Amino acid sequence: MKSTFSISRIRPLFTLSFALLLLAGSGTTSILAQNTNTTISPAAVSSDVSQYPTNDALLPGKGPAVTWEGFPKVWADRHKEWARTADKDKGAVVFLGDSITQGWHSLANAFPNIHVANRGIGGDTTRGVLYRLKADVLDLKPKAVVLLIGTNDIGYNANPEDVADNIRAILLALKNSNPNMPVVVCKVMPRSDRNLHAADRIEKLNALVEDFVKSQSNFVECDTWSIYADENGDCKKEYFNTDLLHLNAAGYTQWEAALKPVLAKLNLGTEKN
Repeated sequence: MKSTFSISRIRPLFTLSFALLLLAGSGTTSILAQNTNTTISPAAVSSDVSQYPTNDALLPGKGPAVTWEGFPKVWADRHKEWARTADKDKGAVVFLGDSITQGWHSLANAFPNIHVANRGIGGDTTRGVLYRLKADVLDLKPKAVVLLIGTNDIGYNANPEDVADNIRAILLALKNSNPNMPVVVCKVMPRSDRNLHAADRIEKLNALVEDFVKSQSNFVECDTWSIYADENGDCKKEYFNTDLLHLNAAGYTQWEAALKPVLAKLNLGTEKN
């Protein structure tokens, strides 16, 4: 599927304002946020993101916010853990995403020669990542970032164009923070849960993001779609848990195998630092 990712999809003022926010120091900075009705409203993002905001208007980006009742606790618990490991995680290759990333419990063993930090939060969306990006990732001064995000947006019936715009904003913020930092962008994986039939929307999202990734230096794609998708775009059951959304052990082995040559080309993994 070929699609064109228009640079004009994100308003220049929003992109500039958000990038400036992420590069700013501590404190509260006003930015523009877009709610689920795609109207722009003022919002403020605090430097303390340890609690998920109760007001959806505080979330940057486009599309739906998380409605799962258990999400604020997962968010808070993850941030409590990261507060304890923040110093150790500085300079790591940061794996950023949702429950698929959080659930990679063998991440350090999969890449023993790489200093890794897991910054996945189960249930997170692209808007959540935008909200926490500076505190959870940029402040670590990462050596590289491996990004996988967007499936929960699709699960909330988000527009693929809006999700792609949010991912583009994440990538631009990473690039603005360190133009020389490599970023590996993993394709959103297939899912077959809840009879969603999401293949067309996920493939469209992946195509939009792929167009943008190819236009930027230091961004590289990892194909985490085709290795998991069957001929209908549904997930291959041998790589997923019974929920047909989350990876099983064999699925994580596949992800590891897909990432290793990508990381090697970026000279990551030759030695642990």
